[in-house]
Amino acid sequence: MTIDRARAPLPDRVDVAIVGAGLGGLIAAANLAQAGRRVAVFDAHYVAGGCATMFTRRAAGARFQFDVGLHYIGDCGPDGVIPGILRTLGIELEYAPLDPDGFDTLVFPDFRFRIPANLETYRDRLVDQFPREKRGIDTYVRFLREVDRLKAKSSGNAPAKGKWGMLLDVALHGRLAAKYRTATMGQLLADTIRDPQLAAVILGQSGDYGLPPSRVSALLHAGLATHYFHGAFYPVGGGQVIADRLCEHIEAHGGSVHLRTPVERIVVENGRAVGVRLGGPHHTGAEVRAPVTVSGADLKRTLLELVEPTALPSGVAERVRAYEMAAALFIVFLGVKGDLRQRGLSNTNYWSFDGYDVEAFYADGASGKLDANGAPRIGGSYITSASLKDPGTAHHAPPGHGTVEIMAVVPSDSSLWGIDAGPGQIGERANGASSGPVGREPRGLSIEGWRYRKSAAYLDRKQKLEDALIARYDRLFPGAAADIVYRESATPVTHARFTRASAGTGYGLACTPAQFMEGRPGYRGPIPGLYLCGASTRAGHGIAGAMMSGVAVAKRVTRDSAI
Repeated sequence: MTIDRARAPLPDRVDVAIVGAGLGGLIAAANLAQAGRRVAVFDAHYVAGGCATMFTRRAAGARFQFDVGLHYIGDCGPDGVIPGILRTLGIELEYAPLDPDGFDTLVFPDFRFRIPANLETYRDRLVDQFPREKRGIDTYVRFLREVDRLKAKSSGNAPAKGKWGMLLDVALHGRLAAKYRTATMGQLLADTIRDPQLAAVILGQSGDYGLPPSRVSALLHAGLATHYFHGAFYPVGGGQVIADRLCEHIEAHGGSVHLRTPVERIVVENGRAVGVRLGGPHHTGAEVRAPVTVSGADLKRTLLELVEPTALPSGVAERVRAYEMAAALFIVFLGVKGDLRQRGLSNTNYWSFDGYDVEAFYADGASGKLDANGAPRIGGSYITSASLKDPGTAHHAPPGHGTVEIMAVVPSDSSLWGIDAGPGQIGERANGASSGPVGREPRGLSIEGWRYRKSAAYLDRKQKLEDALIARYDRLFPGAAADIVYRESATPVTHARFTRASAGTGYGLACTPAQFMEGRPGYRGPIPGLYLCGASTRAGHGIAGAMMSGVAVAKRVTRDSAI
């Protein structure tokens, strides 16, 4: 039986109310439902999954399905992190490996570098390409090994050693990890690498966290890199499969998922969260009472909008406003005719760069300056194809067709996109500043009501950047643009509209040294009864981070609660 999750009857009371049907919230709900809690999940979107959703378009007699945010994930072997999280819920999925000899292909003006799914092979390729940098390469690879070892020791799969056992591990096997614990990648590279081309190769996957080397935590960079050295994969069927299976699990265990049902307020009484007040076309004004509320929604919007300002402890709002957000992305979705392999594409992700100065690449992407054609200035792009990564799944594209996604780092500031910022919307700049105070009513062509789509400036910038990215795609794969039968693009404004993300970013809080590990919010919220999960919490950003946060918050709720 198909459940209409937009019109499902509301419970009057549940054990746990979950704000947001992203993967963090869904994993939390699935674990709590399996443990016997009655849960209800609420989300404004018409489909569950947050950044792991897919959407369908029809054009020229063909049907295409596109991924919004899940383009590849790491460590999905039999003992991998993501399969392990799902296995505890009885969910088994298939994962198609990307090319293990080069799951990421870095394209620079003078050469290409293929990143293999093996750290030793990666090290040897770096030395072959940059033999004079062997000493620095070995230091960097040793740093990666130490971080990977410590990450494994701290995971839920490793035997507990306690504080002193962890300290001994660091002393014996993690001296570089300890040395650069609070450093940026820029600082680590300055100590170890001289060749700017080698530094650019090492930073080639920085688009996976959306920060320049001067800002990103060295430990975060290493953790992400080693995540993929355990293999790079794509879930067979696409990212939506994960969310769909989680929703089915929640419902099979007595819980409910409510779509097109935004949470307008986390209700606080006598200093404690006691449930949620809802909006949307079918449930406006309805309240669902719950002794525990878990928010997997955007951190800033949760604490600055969903909770009454007077309910927060002193200083919390100021601290939350000051958090820095990661970069935002612009995405072009293409439906194409013909065999992509004949144009030169393969089962890999292509990261193309105009030069080797990664710091300048991010400075250009965040500057808001326009190129000669009037498009936001960019210095590179990311190109991938779900139909090549998952050729056995028919719904990506019909026979004789394929899909392509092209991404670039862009400014999130609303002024570039020709709209006004409303509360917690796209006007939240990546550095934590805001184009307007939280609480200001939206005005003009704002995201609220989707009126921004009537802005001539917005449409013009969007079209020009879409054209620029397609031109890059065609230069990298000559003739490929002629095969396009459908094209559509999404801006940071689009992302904010569908996921209500501050700064229009799917990465959450920027992973700077100050905002990494203990610098990130934990799973207990600032008021009793409120808990947090998702990309901005301590488990970190990305698909794996969001899912781990859902596991962690479910454990925290279970320990704290006498439900």
